[in-house]
Amino acid sequence: PRLVAAEHGVTYDMGFVSTGSGEFDALLGGGLVPGTATLLTGPAGVGKTTATVRCMVTALERGEHVAYFLFDERAPTLMMRSKALGMDLQPFIDSGRLNLRAIDPAELSPGEFAATVRASVEDDGARMIVIDSLNAYLQSMPSEQFLILQMHELLTYLGQRGVVTMLILGMHGIMGDVRADVDLSYLADTAVQLRYFEAFGAVRQAISVIKTRTARHERTIREFRIDDGGVVFGPPLTDFQGVLTGVPTFSGEGKSLLAGLADGGDRGASDA
Repeated sequence: PRLVAAEHGVTYDMGFVSTGSGEFDALLGGGLVPGTATLLTGPAGVGKTTATVRCMVTALERGEHVAYFLFDERAPTLMMRSKALGMDLQPFIDSGRLNLRAIDPAELSPGEFAATVRASVEDDGARMIVIDSLNAYLQSMPSEQFLILQMHELLTYLGQRGVVTMLILGMHGIMGDVRADVDLSYLADTAVQLRYFEAFGAVRQAISVIKTRTARHERTIREFRIDDGGVVFGPPLTDFQGVLTGVPTFSGEGKSLLAGLADGGDRGASDA
């Protein structure tokens, strides 16, 4: 059956909720907002999934229920990698607060998937929904236009239920002309872009917020790193050139970058 979003509105608090990082909260203009969708885009391995898991674990630690729909990899792989980064998901699964479900794109029709998401919200009380990733979800759709229509209705429903929705979209390429399979940025309330950049002979990772409809977000670029402690965000970096060309390069002083790249700062680089 078709999901009709207008039939499912509720009253909820739209106050900011933390991502678990003060720097990431500042980048977003205060944090995540219930009833909105946040889209994280970037090339393979840049840290989209790990950044999302950090937000999810923070919600779980607040006592909220979360449903994570995993299209791109096996659940044991995600759990093993997250545990290595200091984010053990097993206790939350055991307590019933986390519903981690690996989905084959051929397993569910779009309507069945929407019904599964709705059950997670209405029956299980999920306050955060994660779809990882939209690239694989696209494979279950007969066309790109169908994906856009389906996602619009699903996000409208989740918004009216006051759910924090996090969407991951992988992009083709590593640097330069990086493109996505489909442009869904206009459907999201917040668009977060993760990219690689080069500085002093090393490849590093940067994060920026392209838009948000709920707050005045930072318009700077922050470096971030994935290590044994999870995700570490640095202060705003202002000495970038060529950002809009798709190949941002850093021309400032090395002391303004995150330290420790050589002693494990690149761990987790295979993350989606």
